[in-house]
Parts: sequence; C-alpha cells; structure tokens
Amino acid sequence: MPFQPPKHQIRALHTADTITVYQAFPPRIAEPAAAEGRFPEAFKRDRMTWIKPSFLWMMHRSDWGRSPGQERVLGVEIDREGFDWALERAVLSAYTGRVHASQAQWKRELRQSPVRAQWDPERGPNLGALEWRAIQVGLRGEAVRRYADEWIRRITDVTELADPMRRERDPALLPAETPYPMSAAVAARLGAATA
Repeated sequence: MPFQPPKHQIRALHTADTITVYQAFPPRIAEPAAAEGRFPEAFKRDRMTWIKPSFLWMMHRSDWGRSPGQERVLGVEIDREGFDWALERAVLSAYTGRVHASQAQWKRELRQSPVRAQWDPERGPNLGALEWRAIQVGLRGEAVRRYADEWIRRITDVTELADPMRRERDPALLPAETPYPMSAAVAARLGAATA
C-alpha cells in the first residue's frame, strides 16, 4: 500500500534539538548566509519571511532553484525550541471553521500574531501535487528577529541537491522527513495531526 500520511501533518528533517527549514534566495543573500552561518544585511527583516520544512515544496516553489531571485536554496537548521515558539503563536492564513471560534476572532489573532501558517499541497518527486499538505510558516516582526538572530544553528546551500533530484526523481536522494512532534494544543491551533 502506498505511503499516505494524515492530510495535515508537519513532516521535516529534524533531530532531538533542531529542525531544518528551507528558503530560496538570490546569490547575493544565499552565498554570504551559507558562508557565515547567518543572514547578511541584504536579508529583509522588515517583511514577512516564509520558512518551509518540506524540501520538495521548496523545490516546487523555486522551480528546482531556477526561478529568478530563488536560484539558491538554503537548508536552515534552527532550534526546535524556536520553531515550537513560532508554532505556538501561529495563526492560519485562512479562516477555518474547525479551528477558529469565529471569523472575528481569527481576524483579531491574525492582526496580532507575528507568525502565520498555511497548508499547501505537498509535492512528489515530479513536483505534482499530492493529497496531503505541507506547512509553510511566515515570520514577521519579533519572529523574524528571533529566527535570524537566535534560532539558527547552521545554514547550508542545498541547491546542488536540486539537479540530480530533478533529473532522476529518486526519492532516495531526498532528506529524510519524518513526522514532527507537537503538542495537542499546537496541533489544534494548526488544524494538524500530532506526530
């Protein structure tokens, strides 16, 4: 029987202390970030930045690192404590009746929170949409500052993984993404299944 995870479940490359998220940038940001292990001044802290635990979703979004301004894909290893802080404050980008008490409550939380979350179709090795979802986490204000200044353990340029994966479509080349554990309260907040 083919693999079929819950429709809303965070799957990621993670250890006991860290989780790897992906972002794509132009070389002027990606090269110094990977070399120095932190984002350079060119990284915009005053706007929302989206982090993605799914490698294939990032490949879809960046067209295998070929989209203008997204030519370099970074694997950003961050503290799980920081990622959990973000999830605890995340508000879904769209109103969802099974999660929110009312549209008014959702709008209020959306305005106040420094973290957004949205579920998009996960992608397979050919980048076709799958039935289950991958999460994106949007950080702004305090959340961007914490991400850039406190949570990062290591930044790796993983762009070179894109070409063999695009050519061969071999799942064995992918990072090992497994269910990410979260509390029942966080799962309820995100409309997700716990690991």
